[in-house]
Amino acid sequence: MRAAVVHNAVSTMRPDQQDTLVQARAVHEALAGLGAQVETLSVTLDLEDARRQLAVCAPDIVFNLVEELADDIRLAPLYPSLFAHMGLPFTGSDAQALTLSGDKVLCKRICAAAGIATPAWVQADGIFGGMGGAFVPGRYLCKSVHEHASLGLDDSCLVDARSVVDVTARLADCARRHGGQWFAEAFVDGREFNIGIIAGRDGGAPEVLPFAEIVFRDFGPDRPRIVGYAAKWDEDAFEYGNTVRNFTFADDEGPLLEALRRATTDCWHAFGLSGYARIDFRVAGDGTAASPYVPMVIDVNANPCIAPDAGLAAAAERAGLDYGELVGRIVRERLGATGCSK
Repeated sequence: MRAAVVHNAVSTMRPDQQDTLVQARAVHEALAGLGAQVETLSVTLDLEDARRQLAVCAPDIVFNLVEELADDIRLAPLYPSLFAHMGLPFTGSDAQALTLSGDKVLCKRICAAAGIATPAWVQADGIFGGMGGAFVPGRYLCKSVHEHASLGLDDSCLVDARSVVDVTARLADCARRHGGQWFAEAFVDGREFNIGIIAGRDGGAPEVLPFAEIVFRDFGPDRPRIVGYAAKWDEDAFEYGNTVRNFTFADDEGPLLEALRRATTDCWHAFGLSGYARIDFRVAGDGTAASPYVPMVIDVNANPCIAPDAGLAAAAERAGLDYGELVGRIVRERLGATGCSK
């Protein structure tokens, strides 16, 4: 089997961008360990150059790790479009799914239309959704519409709002500091889960991986429980060492886990995901009859990090798949779906 690992060129030493290279090396090594002939290609906005390289390489499968182009996540779907144009089987979701999930406001609208719970939201122009006819005062978390890796997300993104103007003022401040488009969603001060999901075997139903809860260890009452940029990438930060994954749950949490499973699968189908993905949730309610648990989608990641130490690989390991087996499973299922299994 000939395989091409395709990733976006990295232009900075920012840790979230350097992680792209970590993923590319790990996938290359895993595919080589499975006996594949592997070539790694770093690509830019020059699609014609990439097309020529791929034509020469003539891979049986492309492992797509293109997360952004020219520092813009909105351009990432160009490469799945190119692979499809060339008739090359590729891992992960197609251009349409990446586009739908890559715009977080559009993502929330799709969830709402599909009956999948998601927190209410406010756009920079003051338009709000998920609230009925009137703005609901409360705490809101400002987030980039398009950026991934929690870029720009920190405690200052939280705003206690009495009116929609309070929210739009903070959104304008975030846009001035970080650039790009911003929106805000109602802050759910509950438990957080990251749920991995991968394509089913032999074309079967997708497989939800073991549930991972993010535990905010030693967070005092004055420290907001959010997984911001520091928690993901700053190894010296308190948040980095104290946001940890938990895979063990009590027997009486079965109903919550089943609700998370259903919502994850619903997202897979609503967005047309394929290959592998990760859905992030905050859980509203306390599980009592008066306030039942409600998993609320806060992010649909159609192209999640697949580094060996990332959440998807950790969940796969809990399911009995080591890293090489995870990569092999993703490739085999994609080749099988195209009738090109090798």
